[in-house]
Amino acid sequence: MKQVSDSSSHLPSKSLFSLGFLINPLAGLGGSVALKGSDGVAAQALALGAVAQAPARAAAVLQALLPWREQIRIVTAAGEMGGDVAQRLGFATQRVHVPAAATSAGDTITTAQALRAARVDLLLFAGGDGTARDVCSAVGLALPVLGIPAGVKMHSGVFAVTPQAAAEIVQLMLAGELVSIDSAEVRDIDEAALRAGRVQSRHFGEMRVPSDGRYLQQVKCSGVEVEALLLQEIAAAVVENLDAGVTYFIAPGTTTAAVMAALALPNTLLGVDVIRDGQLLAADADAAVLEHFAEAGPCRLIITATGGQGILLGRGNQQISAKVLQAIGREGLIVIATEAKLKALAGRPLLMDVPDAAVAEALAGFVEVITGYQSRVLYRLATHA
Repeated sequence: MKQVSDSSSHLPSKSLFSLGFLINPLAGLGGSVALKGSDGVAAQALALGAVAQAPARAAAVLQALLPWREQIRIVTAAGEMGGDVAQRLGFATQRVHVPAAATSAGDTITTAQALRAARVDLLLFAGGDGTARDVCSAVGLALPVLGIPAGVKMHSGVFAVTPQAAAEIVQLMLAGELVSIDSAEVRDIDEAALRAGRVQSRHFGEMRVPSDGRYLQQVKCSGVEVEALLLQEIAAAVVENLDAGVTYFIAPGTTTAAVMAALALPNTLLGVDVIRDGQLLAADADAAVLEHFAEAGPCRLIITATGGQGILLGRGNQQISAKVLQAIGREGLIVIATEAKLKALAGRPLLMDVPDAAVAEALAGFVEVITGYQSRVLYRLATHA
């Protein structure tokens, strides 16, 4: 299948919210005609008078996003897999796949892989558990995904409750609200067994799913003791997920210092330290030292933003050079901050002052921010407010 781009894809890619949009036009066909699903029975369902549900439900989400249209770029497949709906509603679009005349699971997987390569801010798909399974096989945990419920069976935890709920989550992201993100299970039922009266559900995988981030405040954030407790929780979450054999650069700041304290390692408060497997490899490292480690093997950056300003890169950490950032990539950024620090930005993005435009472009978009022991939110990283 060839990949092509519409002329509208020449828009500055990170000046707009990049929304991956994928419709499985066959999803839900079997429901109204009592076929207990749609896998492998699309022709039979159509012959019985079934009408596709997924396109209309996906369109309802974009309809709800029309007030935000000028801020969104839809990255999608051609035709009924998303392009037709997006263009009819006047959204700027980038086409990444042209499906066959009769779409298949292969088209879903190919499109999802292309959306992963395009590094969209969110992949929004319309379908059921079978579609979720295909998307999961293509993207895994690589990017945030949200399902628009349009199938016969939806046992997976990756779906919004309704199309309107899916639109509201996207609106929260566009408005700069704190949107939590967590792993959700993808499950699928054996439809042949279901038609024979047996329910056989199995775990297929997990994907990262955003949800409403308007939290109830659990503790006040003004007290010294409370702030210290929050930093300990953040540090515990980071330390628990450190991978063996990976080099970590610890950026300056009191928030990142909590990670070093949790590891019982000396810390350079205003410098960058290098650790691996619980050992301090270099203290107060300069750009040359960091670049040496970045070239030697897998590396990640644990970093926090300056309070009030919200600047993540380019203030007090200039030793983290463009070469180091290129080696780390956006997936290698481990951003940590309290919710209070993020809320103080009042919806403004985290900022970076990176001289290399190509590196800045690669890093820009929504990043996960660890805000507590089992709490993560999505927040935009950009070069300007």
